[in-house]
This record gives sequence, C-alpha cells and structure tokens, in this order.
Amino acid sequence: MALTQNIAAIRINYSKKELSEAVVLKDPLQQFSSWLQEAIEAEALEPTAFVLSTVNSQNRPSARVMLLKDVSDDGLTFFTNYESKKGKSIAANPFVAVTFFWPELERQVRLEGEVTKADEQFSTDYFHSRPKGSQIGAWASPQSREISGRSELEEAGNRYASEFAELELVPRPPHWGGFKLKPDYIEFWQGRPDRLHDRIAFELQDNSWKTKRLAP
Repeated sequence: MALTQNIAAIRINYSKKELSEAVVLKDPLQQFSSWLQEAIEAEALEPTAFVLSTVNSQNRPSARVMLLKDVSDDGLTFFTNYESKKGKSIAANPFVAVTFFWPELERQVRLEGEVTKADEQFSTDYFHSRPKGSQIGAWASPQSREISGRSELEEAGNRYASEFAELELVPRPPHWGGFKLKPDYIEFWQGRPDRLHDRIAFELQDNSWKTKRLAP
C-alpha cells in the first residue's frame, strides 16, 4: 500500500522553549516532576504515558506504552501483570529504558536504570484505588498469553465479577503489582530550531548526579 505523502519531507521546526544548564534543576527527578506538571497543565494527550523498553533473557528488546502512576525521590512506579511479557523480561534482566514524549511542549525525557518490585502494601493500596472493573480485569486477563478469542476474556470477566460481587474490596492478584524504576541516567531533550536541540543529561556516579550537555 502506497503512502499518499512523502514522509521523508515531513518536518517540524521546534521553537517553543529552550533548556540550559543555568535553569535546569540540580535534582533530575525534581526536574522530571516539573516537566511532567507542565505537560499536565498544558493538557498534553496522556501526559503520564511512556514507552517502556525491556530486554529478555535472549537479549531481544521489546517496547510498549505504559502509564506512570507515581513519582517519588527514589524513582518512578508503574503497575502490571508480573507474568506478562514485560514482567518476565524484567525478571530475567531488571535494567530498562523509559521514554516520555510531550509533543505539545516539544519535549522528551529518557530514563535508564534498574527496576525492582514495589512494596506489596503500596501495590495493594493502588490496586484498590482502581475502578472495580479494572480490578476484575486484572484477574480475568492472562496478559501476553495466547487466547482463543474475545469470548474467553468476557467469560473470565463475568466469572470473576460474579465471584467478587459481594466483596467490598477485590483481593489483589498475587501476579499483579508495581515495579519501581530507580534511574541512574536521565536525559532531558528540548526541541530547538534547525535541529540544534537542547540535550542535558544526568548520570549517577558515586551516589551523586553529574550533569553534561550533549550534542543534538
């Protein structure tokens, strides 16, 4: 199927903002939180969405879009099925890469580091904050496994909905919970005119963040 437009000719000349060593915060997680807040206030489409890249035991990379659910001084937290493809990859190789892109602000943030399971009570508290339908869905979906069809999901959903109908709190599945990324590399990218973008990176060395500017 032929494209109706020459995609090689598609270009945007970024010019909305700039980023310099003089204004970037000394703590990159605080800088990330600041940019995330700006993305939320700018009503960016899915501001908490990010691409999670993992590598499995066969050294094959895989990527998918996730939603960020917590930011703290010690990292970023997201939730998933531990038995999913991503969960198994993380179990085999806990080092991941994360990418946020906010086109409305012409910004990108890249983070790299090691992932560990979140505290179980933290996972349970978040699980119970979700809509009940989402809680039931976590039980009904054998995430990343082959299924016979849509009806298999719906039947499982109906079965668990019936099972938990009288419960005020649906129990958290043992295979579902949070992962926390503790980054050791964070890079902030701000689009600039003529492809001379601003890139400022933070790298954790001896428990201290070192800052450097990178060529675009």
